[in-house]
Amino acid sequence: QVQLVESGGGLVQAGGSLRLSCAASGTIFRINAMGWYRQAPGKQRELVATITSGGSTIYADSVKGRFTISRDNAKNTVYLQMNSLKPEDTIVYFCNAVIITDRYSTPSNYWGRGTQVTVSS
Repeated sequence: QVQLVESGGGLVQAGGSLRLSCAASGTIFRINAMGWYRQAPGKQRELVATITSGGSTIYADSVKGRFTISRDNAKNTVYLQMNSLKPEDTIVYFCNAVIITDRYSTPSNYWGRGTQVTVSS
């Protein structure tokens, strides 16, 4: 089985920074991509940033210039450096990974349990 464990969430003042981490563990043949999503109550989960195994990145317009996604492929870990945080960034952030568990399987989506980020004014 595959598990994603997030860490790094917490409380920070507006303008401050946080760094989220997500480590994938279990039976992993290849991770095609990892990323971060966030979801407000009653709304659909939205993409924050993703990064492929080759390093290609996608950012939501609302976080461009403030957030940076990176990864350590050797550790199966993705990071989200969040700078210039705003109260609007207050939400639960979920880690996502597209993983092939063995060479005969097709890619599947895996999700972490989420980590809360709270930005005070």
